[in-house]
Order: sequence, then structure tokens, then C-alpha cells
Amino acid sequence: MMHTRRRRARRKLQRIVRLAAVVGLLSGGLMVSGAVAGEPPAGGPQAVDPAADVVARLGPSRTAGSWTGADGRTVVAVTDQDAAEEARRAGAEAKVVEHSMEQLRSATEELRSAPRVPGTAWSVDYADNSITVRADSTVSAEDWSDLSGLAEQIGGFVRMERTDGAFTTRVNGGTPVFGDRRRCSAGFNVTDGRDTFILTAGHCGPRDTTWFLDRGADELVGTTTVSSFPGDDYSLVRYEDVGTLDRTNVVDTGNGSAVQIVGAGRAAVGQRVFRSGSTTGFRSGMVTAVNATVNYPEGTVTGLIETTVCAEPGDSGGPLFSEGLALGVTSGGDGDCTTGGTTYFQPVTTAMESLGVNLTGGPPAPGDANADGAREENGETGAGAPPVPAPPVPPVRPEEGIASRTVTSIVDFGNPALGAGLIGVSLTGLLAARWLVSAQERREYRSFHSASWG
Repeated sequence: MMHTRRRRARRKLQRIVRLAAVVGLLSGGLMVSGAVAGEPPAGGPQAVDPAADVVARLGPSRTAGSWTGADGRTVVAVTDQDAAEEARRAGAEAKVVEHSMEQLRSATEELRSAPRVPGTAWSVDYADNSITVRADSTVSAEDWSDLSGLAEQIGGFVRMERTDGAFTTRVNGGTPVFGDRRRCSAGFNVTDGRDTFILTAGHCGPRDTTWFLDRGADELVGTTTVSSFPGDDYSLVRYEDVGTLDRTNVVDTGNGSAVQIVGAGRAAVGQRVFRSGSTTGFRSGMVTAVNATVNYPEGTVTGLIETTVCAEPGDSGGPLFSEGLALGVTSGGDGDCTTGGTTYFQPVTTAMESLGVNLTGGPPAPGDANADGAREENGETGAGAPPVPAPPVPPVRPEEGIASRTVTSIVDFGNPALGAGLIGVSLTGLLAARWLVSAQERREYRSFHSASWG
């Protein structure tokens, strides 16, 4: 009877240890695979974007843009087979197309020089080697006919497309802020080395607009000090009270979750991106074009990021990001989050370079010409000044070389070192448990037979 009870106890112990080890192995495997999926391929930062060097060498007459393919590899559009071979040698995939970047740019210049029609937008589709001109429901039949005639005159690679709804700026990301009869979303926290600001959309309000955390205007946030719209779509709201809002760059993703923003980057066609806004919360989609132009009723804005992410009024100014990288602030678009639509974003790198600011707690903006502190030598502070230290916030995950990471997801399940360690511990536990149980069985076996045999 005693032997039977011990055997049952051993079996129960074995089941518990095996279950714990299996859970550990699965968790460790997910951590390792999840982390590896977010890492750039072997070869360092140069392997992340093999298109840049190829495009620079071949020039706009032999290339026509690049994008991220479905398999995560960079694809470069080229106009001849020799250029294709050069792109492949650099580590990129190549697609031979008919129209060069020079031709695509020339076409967009013709569109831009034509009489402005509110409710229209155009962008270059690199993968299709074409330009798409969109006209919303407010565009008249006459204007549609004129645009169609212009597209036909430019060439067959300019496509016309009607959209439902209307292209509007999204007045009403993150935290809601309230102005005079308006509501927007806070984008990212930035600094000029002296003051701290919210980087948000320019159309949210002109200079000297005062912003509050509530409609009753009881909790002051700050005042707009710089606003650029149309043309661009960005503004700075300077914090008035040091304790009003958290100065770190953490984006709320809902359900008590958040993502740490650790740097700024430029969006790439085909990249999966995420947005947060005070109206529709956390949403995701894909980048479909860069350097897009939108003719809002208030004026034309150029250089925008075009995406499939939905947005609604009130989401304006909210952050667009991916894998800890700030990419843009919400400008406008058509549709809604019920039927879907197209949303455009002001690139943060362009805005920060123009404004002379950096993300708080992060590296300088790419292309920061003042990073060597030249302005400080003249007694000025600006983009060259070091960022104001941000309060410590636990990051979602450790980031190395974030500015050149391949974007695959918003967060990883974990990091590879921790996952590998958990796998090792689990395997060790399985072997140790098996050895201990086996030793106990051997002892009991010897004890049993010793007693039986006298």
C-alpha cells in the first residue's frame, strides 16, 4: 500500500514538472521567435535598407522608388535589367518597371501646377509604378472631367479614383486636448533643449491657441507657439505647467497597455503602422504611399504619409508609430472606422527638422543639421541642444539601433536572451526531475527487494 501511494505521488510530481517544463519551453520559444522576427537580418543596419545606396547610385532616371514586400524584404523598382542586377547584388529584390522616378515626379508636378481642386489627393504607388488621383464626393462632375483629361494627357500611368466621403482634417492620438470650440489629440513630446512641447497637427489651431485637458478649461495644458498649415501640417504646444502631463513619450494603446517611443523614423511603403487617437483609440494599417499631396478645403498639404489606417474627427494630431518609432501625426483623410478609409499623416522627421526640436528622452531627429551644437556656439539653444531628460518609464522592450530596425510588429513577446534562458531552465528542470525520480525509484526498488529477500 505504501509503495502504491509513493508511486502515485511520483507520477503526480512527474506530471507537474513536465507541464511546467512544457509551458516554459513554449514561452521561451515564443520569446526567441518573436524577438528574432523583429530584428534586422544579419549584416547590421546596412542590411535593413539595401535600397538606399542602390537608388543613390543609379539615380532617378533608372529607379522608381522602393517598398517593403510581403515577405519583409526591400523591393527596388528599376528601369532596366542591369539596374536590377545591381539591386540584387546589394541584397534587395528588384522589379523592372516602365516609368522612372523622373517621370513620376514630372507627373506630380503637372498635377500640382494645375488649378487646385479641393477634395482631391494624389500619391505615387511605387509597387504599381503609377500615380493615383483621388477625388472625394465634393468634387463636381466638371472638375472630375478636367482632372481626367489632365491624367490622360500626362499618360496612362495616372489613374483616377472616386472615393466616398470627403477629405477633411480630423479636428476633434493619444490624450485629448481641448481648445476654443475644438478638440485634437496630443502627438509626441518634444524639446528644444529649454522648453517642452506637444508636437501635434497644425490645422488643430493657429498660434496662441490655448489648450486644456477638459472641456471646462480647468486644467491648462499649454499654448500653441508655432503652427504651419496648409503647406505642412504641424504645430507646437508649449507646456505651461511642469506637472500637467507626463513628458515621456508613451502612447496609450488601450486596456491599460502602452508603447514606449524611443526614436523617430521615416515611414516606408508596405510598413505596418499603428495610430492612437482620442476619438477612435488604437488602430492599425499599412503605409501605401509617401510624399502624398492632399487638397483640403483649407488648402494643399504636401509630403504626407498615406495609409489604410482609419481615423475620425478628434483624432487629429495623434501619433503614428511602429515598433517604438515615431513616424507621423494625424492630418486628415476620408472615411471612418466603420467603413474604413484613407488617412494621411505629417511625417515627424520633417516637422522636427523644421522646428528644431527632438523627441524628449530620445535621440536627435534624423538629418538634424545642428546636432554638433553649432547653434550653442552662437549663444542659442535649439535642435543642437541635448534632449531634456525624461522621467524613467519602463520600456516595452529593450531597443538597440532602433532607427534602423526592420518594423514587423508593435511589440515583441520578449527578448531572445530571456527566452533562451527560460528554455535552458526548462530543459534542465526536465532532466533533473527525471534523474531525481529515477534515483528514488532505484532506491525503493533496492529497499523492496532487500526486505523481500532477507
